[in-house]
Amino acid sequence: MTLEFCTTRREDRVLVVTMNRPEVYNAMHAPMHHELSRIWDDFAADADLWVAVLTGAGDKAFSAGNDLKYTAQGGTMKPPATGFAGLSTRLDLEKPIIAAVNGFAMGGGFETALCCDIVLAAETARFALPEVKVGFFAAAGGIQRLSRQIGRKAAVEMILTGRHVGAEEGARLGFVNEVLPVDRLMDRAMAVAREVASVSPSSVRASLRVLRAMDDLDNLRASLLYSRQVMAELRETEDFREGVSAFVEKRKPEWKNR
Repeated sequence: MTLEFCTTRREDRVLVVTMNRPEVYNAMHAPMHHELSRIWDDFAADADLWVAVLTGAGDKAFSAGNDLKYTAQGGTMKPPATGFAGLSTRLDLEKPIIAAVNGFAMGGGFETALCCDIVLAAETARFALPEVKVGFFAAAGGIQRLSRQIGRKAAVEMILTGRHVGAEEGARLGFVNEVLPVDRLMDRAMAVAREVASVSPSSVRASLRVLRAMDDLDNLRASLLYSRQVMAELRETEDFREGVSAFVEKRKPEWKNR
């Protein structure tokens, strides 16, 4: 596969995927979502790959999330059926993904980390769902996954304010497994990946199958589809258009509540 927005490499049973748009802090647009979706399709189908590590290029960002400039410039390609980063609505993957969050993870970048099974974060990592500040909401699973992973009250406060959370607070809240110095992050991610790859892959698949079934019992799929419907309605509001315009123009938005 020819890749434009990501890089991949194999290390024994481990696939390392790097989001590679450092010039825009690894922000994701529709073409990148499709590319990532194909990467995860191939990962799922490859019997010789048992674990993946996902990280971002550069020393600033894991991912800045949704590429709003692409949206503002009229980008019309729709995301794949598997959703944001090819992961947000991919609910049947029975191989684990480890997020190595090497910098800030904002909006869809944070939602992508939440899709992963294990989250390791550099000390410099920061997380937020700031969509409400630009006329969006966390429609790529952020509402559902964050509230499930840290509890409703703590999640609601983050979702409705869009505030930034550091790596240590993320660990206390429970969505970060471990905090590491930047220069040790990838070594630790690979060590964890090799540890997972050393156990029975059939047992790992079985464990993840049960975890995915628990998501089904919690109606995660239906809730994610509902988020898409609500986002389609939000896109018709003046506040949505104002939020995108204000972000691109680097000014404070003037909300109209309509």
